[in-house]
Amino acid sequence: MLRDQIQQIVSAAVDAAKSAGQLPDVPIAAPSIERPKQAEHGDFSTNISLITASAVKQATGEKANPRQIAQAIVSHIPVDGLIGAVELAGPGFINIRLAQGWLQGQVRAIIDAGDSFGNIDRGAGQRWQVEFVSANPTGPLHYGGARNAVLGDALASVLSAAGYAVQREFYVNDVGNQLDLFARSLHARYLQLHGQDAPLPEDGYRGDYMLTYARQVQAEVGDSYLSLPATEVLRELRAKGLAIVLADLQYELGLIGVRYDRWFSEQSLYDDGLVEQMLDELTAKGDIGEWDGARWFRASNYPKNDKDEVVVRSNGLPTYFASDIAYHYDKFVRRGFDKVVNVWSVDHQGHVSRMGAIMAALGLDPERLIIVIYNLVKLVRDGQEVKMSKRSGDFLTLREVVEEVGADAVRFMLLTRGPESGIEFDLDLAVAQKNDNPVYYVQMNHARICSILGKAADEGMPARGDAQPGDEAALALLIHPAELSLIRKILEMEDQIDFAIDKLSPHNLTHYAMELARTFSIFYDQCHVLKAEPTELVRARLLLCRATRTALARVLGLMGMSAPESM
Repeated sequence: MLRDQIQQIVSAAVDAAKSAGQLPDVPIAAPSIERPKQAEHGDFSTNISLITASAVKQATGEKANPRQIAQAIVSHIPVDGLIGAVELAGPGFINIRLAQGWLQGQVRAIIDAGDSFGNIDRGAGQRWQVEFVSANPTGPLHYGGARNAVLGDALASVLSAAGYAVQREFYVNDVGNQLDLFARSLHARYLQLHGQDAPLPEDGYRGDYMLTYARQVQAEVGDSYLSLPATEVLRELRAKGLAIVLADLQYELGLIGVRYDRWFSEQSLYDDGLVEQMLDELTAKGDIGEWDGARWFRASNYPKNDKDEVVVRSNGLPTYFASDIAYHYDKFVRRGFDKVVNVWSVDHQGHVSRMGAIMAALGLDPERLIIVIYNLVKLVRDGQEVKMSKRSGDFLTLREVVEEVGADAVRFMLLTRGPESGIEFDLDLAVAQKNDNPVYYVQMNHARICSILGKAADEGMPARGDAQPGDEAALALLIHPAELSLIRKILEMEDQIDFAIDKLSPHNLTHYAMELARTFSIFYDQCHVLKAEPTELVRARLLLCRATRTALARVLGLMGMSAPESM
């Protein structure tokens, strides 16, 4: 990363100052390198002199002047190649400006990087799993679940861009009472389609989608289920209904570009005996005891837990918690993931501490399990909250929202805030073709660049993207402040990927995309492209346009959105 290169240069300057006798030879922490909020303070800034002054006092007891320390360090920072200027500021801050020639040369490097532009090697191949959505397979995906899908999918993309080996997983809750209730509801709807007076279970699934599922079953099996014993029918409907819902979920998630590497069945944990094995092992360790007719996991023995959890009810049926134990053993021990990210809605926040207890009980480092909690989504139309489907009167589904505003708008709008913040999704703004609509604004600027490059090609202008003799000389003409600002903004991509991983949230990408589009608009307004003179400047600005298109397409791709060539 560029930031790492700057850090290495500053660290080398500190060592050189020590060797020259300008600084005491005391241990000094690695310098912190930041991007100043104000452009006039340079491209990067470090407080290494303040850190050094503190280290000197701690080691020698003598007070050191941070500004004098900064002067000693600056004298050993080479102003050539990457570094264009180094300045002292305030009580001892060091501001660093990138060399103009180096910035100009990055335009070619950005184009050549293509789809891999911005990639960093932070992960070094570590195996991470991101498990997200994992909704009960009992109906269509509620629109609120789209935030889980978009957050998990974009986070997985960012992790991949940072060098992690990432698996996307959907955990299918195909065990327990909810699926049984679903099968009984589906049976009632099936019987109703054949003219029978079959009431729905009291707590059954009543949405119109159940009729749709029943018709699919009817189309496949006709009336053959009418003659089967109820227990056999329910067993068949449980399996067929699950298959229908999973296919539906795959389709709905596919509408917003979400694909999984694996759909993991909870039932498989029982089929191969892992749940029973884990309960037996934890019982032998003393982590599971029996009282009040049930079996309990002694979560209260572990930090941040003040109550124990039932793993097997008094009726002998295991709870979801029993499955959680086996599932996470499978993730970490059987499959060997270095870290796992579970994306959960805020109503599951109370379960976070117990997951730490599970990890500790299994002899695993709780820090290897990361749980990202996201807040709720409020849909708004004409200033009023929208909760119900116009079509069926049931809850509003992801499919209906995508049909209304499009997949890209759904993804962009649901990434604009950090997970902990609620989101108010304005349906009217999402479809508005104006600059106030952020997704439209970003994509429009990508399309504008494609139009510029297309027109240049039509007019026989030097717009080729592959390296050509004379590129370096042409790029040296990029000296306008708007040109250099655009290059600087493009080069922030690495930092944006790094930041998203630090926060385990890719929401910053939406803001970066808007800033990049805005910076390009300023460049386009202030710098003629096709009408520039001399011809070498046209060539340079067309290359800068190509570099910007590369960056816009890259950030849109990381968010799972399209980069349209026309709008």
